[in-house]
Amino acid sequence: MRSTGDTVLLWAPRWLGIAVCLFLSVFALDAVGAREFLFHVGPMALLLAIVLFSWKRPWLGGAVFVALAAVYAYSARHRPDWVLCVSGPLLVVGLLFLWSWGRQRRVGQAAA
Repeated sequence: MRSTGDTVLLWAPRWLGIAVCLFLSVFALDAVGAREFLFHVGPMALLLAIVLFSWKRPWLGGAVFVALAAVYAYSARHRPDWVLCVSGPLLVVGLLFLWSWGRQRRVGQAAA
């Protein structure tokens, strides 16, 4: 039987991943034309696909979100405010996915 903490840990990275996609999509609202809008929203659609694909494979979501946080932090290293605003949520979601995956593995091993 799952505890409440296990249930929260299972669902938190998934819902927060969707929330991060929506949050980052807000930055596309300053796009001038349709092409520029799609250029800004395209990566968020890909990120949403990663969240959906990670629904059953949390290790994948953890790896991808942490890697994206690191890549963005490196590419925007001259703007620490941007790094905090974009990489911070990506890193949190990635670590939650990894924590959820590790917890699922331990609970599964204990049940076997």
